[in-house]
Amino acid sequence: MIEIKDLSHDFKIGKKGRETVIPVLKNVSFKVNNGEIVTIVGRSGSGKSTLLNLVSGFIRPKEGEIMINGVKTSSMNETKFADFRIEHLGFIFQSFQLIPSMTAYQNVELPLILKGIKEEEGKIRTNEILEMVGLSDYQDHYPGELSGGQQQRVSIARALIVNPPIILADEPTGSLDSETEEDLLNFIIKLNRELGITFLIITHDDKVAQIGHRTIELRDGKVVEEVYANEA
Repeated sequence: MIEIKDLSHDFKIGKKGRETVIPVLKNVSFKVNNGEIVTIVGRSGSGKSTLLNLVSGFIRPKEGEIMINGVKTSSMNETKFADFRIEHLGFIFQSFQLIPSMTAYQNVELPLILKGIKEEEGKIRTNEILEMVGLSDYQDHYPGELSGGQQQRVSIARALIVNPPIILADEPTGSLDSETEEDLLNFIIKLNRELGITFLIITHDDKVAQIGHRTIELRDGKVVEEVYANEA
């Protein structure tokens, strides 16, 4: 599903001509297989978020390749990747990234509108997804009227609405209390088992890492360890 080969990236800081180059990722290589939950762990500054942004196509790698579903996405321009992203990838963010002026229903429906799905078909799909995540009774609520767990479920529903084969998650439980975190992790496991969705999850939380079939540790921009669940 996702194949990363010799991926390197750096950032430049300072004035033009006097920049300092800060290496972030150094020759990172790994695969995420169809139907896996893979968790990426590491301390702050290890390169986790940069890695996810590269896979997401929000930034371009300086060196190396990224393949998603057999397509070399690292060489795509921004327009082509935007089209590819809406077909193949769903996203779950720590801060939920919901639009506060839109209801739960409207937030979930938005990707379908962007994709050009007909209104009636979109209505059916949106209601199905809201029921799946247990929010049918809250579809007319605005994000500010929902708990943190409910907002994250809206975020998940939005990620699922276009039936993506892959979901990328950035610290998905970082804003949740322990009980809500447990519910969310169980729900991710259920989506993986019942729908076969592949997850790539960035986390610093050991509890989140433990749901992975495989955990990859980054340190100073390099892969230093790769552990399968039955080895932990």
